Amino acid sequence: MPDKWEYPWYAAWDLAFHVLALTLVDEDFGKQQLDLMLVQEYLHPSGQVPAYEWNFGDVNPPVHAWSTIFTHRLAQARGEVDLDWLEHAFHKLLLNFTWWVNGKDRAGNNAFDGGFLGLDNIGVFDRSAPLPTGGYLEQADGTAWMALFCQNMLEIANELTLYRPTYLEMSLKFAEHFMWIANALLHAGGEVGMWDEQDGFFYDVLKLPDGRSERLKVWSMVGLLPLCAATLFEGRILEQHPELRARMRRFLEAHQELRTFIHDPITLGHSGRRLASILDETMLRRVLTVMLDEKEFLSRYGIRALSRYHAEHPYVFHVGDQEYRVSYLPAESDTGMFGGNSNWRGPIWMPVNALIIRALLQYYLFYADQFTIECPTGSGRLMNLYEVAEEIARRLASIFLRDQDGRRPVYGGTRKFQEDPYWRDLILFYEYFHGDNGAGLGASHQTGWTGVIARLMHLFATSSPKEFLERGRVAAIELEGEPRGPTPRPAGGRGR
Repeated sequence: MPDKWEYPWYAAWDLAFHVLALTLVDEDFGKQQLDLMLVQEYLHPSGQVPAYEWNFGDVNPPVHAWSTIFTHRLAQARGEVDLDWLEHAFHKLLLNFTWWVNGKDRAGNNAFDGGFLGLDNIGVFDRSAPLPTGGYLEQADGTAWMALFCQNMLEIANELTLYRPTYLEMSLKFAEHFMWIANALLHAGGEVGMWDEQDGFFYDVLKLPDGRSERLKVWSMVGLLPLCAATLFEGRILEQHPELRARMRRFLEAHQELRTFIHDPITLGHSGRRLASILDETMLRRVLTVMLDEKEFLSRYGIRALSRYHAEHPYVFHVGDQEYRVSYLPAESDTGMFGGNSNWRGPIWMPVNALIIRALLQYYLFYADQFTIECPTGSGRLMNLYEVAEEIARRLASIFLRDQDGRRPVYGGTRKFQEDPYWRDLILFYEYFHGDNGAGLGASHQTGWTGVIARLMHLFATSSPKEFLERGRVAAIELEGEPRGPTPRPAGGRGR
């Protein structure tokens, strides 16, 4: 953690995002950082990656595999392939995946309850502590993280299989496991699943000791993360190993219910591409309509962690005489949960915005220009999903750029940083940002993951929708945006 107060200090999922920014200037160092979390001094024999320095028992989102395949693709784009490094990481990540499956799927139904998952106070309750109701949560974000983890491991297994066919079984394993997890997101909890058909949104499900289940209807990043579990596949592995196609077909024929509610992986998109996704086109439109509503998630400066709807309509849950409330808080937290020094109830956080942009680009490579949606919702302005991703990136970048009055939103009302010629151009990368005015919040130096804005700006400055579709995965691989000669160009709601 690049933190002037607490350094040296680490957090596992922060580090995975730091690597996205670090590899712009030093790929080898980025790989070393990824290796660090997987060495025996850090990785528990059970496969657990400790969440952060002062609480090994907490759980961070499993994004290490995503950062690993991202780093591999960077080198691959230049014709360099370090299979030994990728293979070593895969084996360690396989231990971590198994730990999640064995330890965080308590009902054995592919619905996960990982705890706070780095999102601190986003939930109704402290998700790392025993629930005041008893019982447990089936978490939409925990299950979505695992769906993405499957996709990332499938990508790595496919890559290894192209050179070392012994990994073919692992490709099949993760393809099947993704289908089970994706289906669980929609149907876990019997009649009460995480997907709410009436609202068109995902929620955590509270499993009570008496067997009842109840959705916790908070419109938060928890419900947007299933959108992020989307990965494009070009089909090289199926061409090289047609037996995999046959085995996957037999699996789907034996479990046809798995294709009923999620995006059908058999469907071919633009240029014969396939998409692994929880959301089919109808669900994707419904979630995006809410996400792109400026009265809800879409701020002038990116996607908020909590819908602004909760400013006038706080979510309230009663346990006996005790009231638990989630209200829209665009700045600092008003609770002491997790020390009270971070807030996921309204501010803008760069890492989840980056994942949303990544997912939109994956969807775009599949749907191409055939899929358009209003952005912002209600504006009448239709965009394809590349343009939506670019618009979100533009809003994020505007946090740091001077506005029409010469002020940088990141510095809010701090006159020293806005006006002093010795300070006004020294930009700090804050931990998170005010959901309405973009001002920097939290630690001013701590969060290297805010540096991912450099990746986003670089990507849209060196690409266009047409080039993106033509280059396919070469362009889309995890936001790397490796330039191949294009002309630089600038980065481009529903009520209830």
